[in-house]
Amino acid sequence: MAGAIIENMSTKKLVFLAFFILVFQVLSIVVGALLAPSPTSAIRYLATKCINRHRARGWLVPWGSHRCQQIHSFDEPLAKTLDANNIVFAVHVPLPNKEMSPWFQYMLAVLQFDIAFKMINQIKDDVIITIDAGLAYRDDLISEWTTKFHSVEQRPLRCMFAVPKTYENEGRFYHCDPMPFMELGSVAHKYFLINLRLPVNDTVNVGIGEIKDIHIVGIHQNGGFTKVWLSMKTVFSPWICLATVWYWHRISLMARPPVLLEKVIFALGVSMTILNVPVEWLSLGFEWTWMLLFEDAQQGIFYSTLFCFWIIFCGEHLMDQSQRNRLSAYWWQVGLVMFGSSILLILDLSERNIGGKIQQLPAMPKARRLRYKGIIFRFKFLMLVTLACAAMTVIFFILNQVSEGHWHLGDYTLQVHSAFLTGIYGMWNLYVFTILFLYAPSHKHKRNKSGDSQQTDVLEKPESQETQLTCGEQGPTETYRMAGKVAEE
Repeated sequence: MAGAIIENMSTKKLVFLAFFILVFQVLSIVVGALLAPSPTSAIRYLATKCINRHRARGWLVPWGSHRCQQIHSFDEPLAKTLDANNIVFAVHVPLPNKEMSPWFQYMLAVLQFDIAFKMINQIKDDVIITIDAGLAYRDDLISEWTTKFHSVEQRPLRCMFAVPKTYENEGRFYHCDPMPFMELGSVAHKYFLINLRLPVNDTVNVGIGEIKDIHIVGIHQNGGFTKVWLSMKTVFSPWICLATVWYWHRISLMARPPVLLEKVIFALGVSMTILNVPVEWLSLGFEWTWMLLFEDAQQGIFYSTLFCFWIIFCGEHLMDQSQRNRLSAYWWQVGLVMFGSSILLILDLSERNIGGKIQQLPAMPKARRLRYKGIIFRFKFLMLVTLACAAMTVIFFILNQVSEGHWHLGDYTLQVHSAFLTGIYGMWNLYVFTILFLYAPSHKHKRNKSGDSQQTDVLEKPESQETQLTCGEQGPTETYRMAGKVAEE
């Protein structure tokens, strides 16, 4: 019986393949745990309060040879002579004697307000804070600052006061939620300068409380992790690409058009190849601000294709249903891809159809029994591998959330977050490679011992009317018939 490689592979070879996959999975985890640093760094900056009496246009720098005139607290005598509109909060990124780098890939900034409670100046419910914000950059310490953007932004200010609002508790601070401020999709410059002003008039920034300080938390990807990540993508990209090309070459050698299941496996390989393309190498030399959006699109394409593959794979193995090999038969399943719970339901239903066929196996003719056994084994193997990958993803995610980011093992420091990212990335690459390899058409030849008609490999030319139906262009292949497309009870 000619079919997929998984149906004709010996147990010894299957165990060897599993060991090969396991070794690469362990290597993916070890690379992240031992070689890569933590994926991201979060640095907290305290904004400097600069004085801008005449509201002159220009950039106010918190430190250096041209630093601004500043106050340390609003309780100082000088501060009491100033209007709120004369204060500019300035932050220099990064800290002194440091530089930003394109290896950081992106930078996020989050605002954190220190607001003191005052009976006569409380934070109103559902209040909106208005921020006059500007960002500038330069690539050395002597050049003039170049404006990157300037905008007036509005953000909801959500704060709570944990103790009773009484005069005795004046001076205590509110607990305010972090406020998203900006996102840079590329870190193409060495130094950045942020200027913030909170304009005040009769209608703007009223009821926001008594702001004492503003903190900015800058989050960026670590350069060392970026190097490890790009190295892994550079290794996996040609590997999965060649596996996908090899798979489609085997399909194209067959003497009939590819069926739907073969097409969706090929699409899965293409989507993983797209995800693996290391475009980030080019972003090191170009200021591509759309890289975060591009990475989201890459992941979206892969996950959508993966979910569609699971649905169609299950549907093609529901052997009692008739209309197969047509994408239109799956319009409602594909529409439910956005709802992950539907996938679990379909997997459960598929297992129960398969379970019914297992009960019918003893009463079937030997040839048909062997065919169904091959299909059931193929289905259960994929389900076990899929569940294992899903379970590993969930386990890694939980460990990533509850761990401190790194573990100490003797003299070694294990980076748990990096191991999670590299391990999951490597695992799904190995998953796609396994599907492409095991579900490619087999070249082996087998004969029925019971004297049934000869089952020739689909890569050969037909020699009889029966094998023409099996391998010819006008009829489905034996593997296709095995899946129940035209099998009759």
